[in-house]
Amino acid sequence: MFTERFSSFVCPGDVITCEIEGFTVSARIIPDDCPDPPDQRQDGFWPSLYKDAPGFIGPGNNFRARFADAQATAEAIMEGWRKGEWFYCGIVLSVSVDGVELAPHAASLFGLEANYPETDNSYLTEVAENLLPDAITTAREVLARLARLAPSVLADPGREPPDGRV
Repeated sequence: MFTERFSSFVCPGDVITCEIEGFTVSARIIPDDCPDPPDQRQDGFWPSLYKDAPGFIGPGNNFRARFADAQATAEAIMEGWRKGEWFYCGIVLSVSVDGVELAPHAASLFGLEANYPETDNSYLTEVAENLLPDAITTAREVLARLARLAPSVLADPGREPPDGRV
């Protein structure tokens, strides 16, 4: 588990690390390269009064007031995104051992909100923790592949590995 946490305000490139089974795992915030705004990424982003429409605010009392509040919130979120106050990102985990990077992109998840209004970014650390098992599995696979290649490469150091990769 990560003992460090992403801060309540993050920037692309921010990193947290942890040690697991001799591996150093780094989780980095990477800007999401999809330029779509929030209302194009999320069905129901804009509130609706129609029960079969995405974003339906639900039946009940004061539906006009609830709709107005939901509309104002959605507009504020869009405005914040347009101003760059929050952004979509990915969390990319890399794994190294003894300073040697084994897997620069061992696991990742994109389409996450960073600095989203009224949140503390704790979700970003949770995502990194959920990706840890996949990252460790990838690192173990890389080490196993290197171990299989090591005898032939060590026997003739100038020779390329059988498949041309290390």
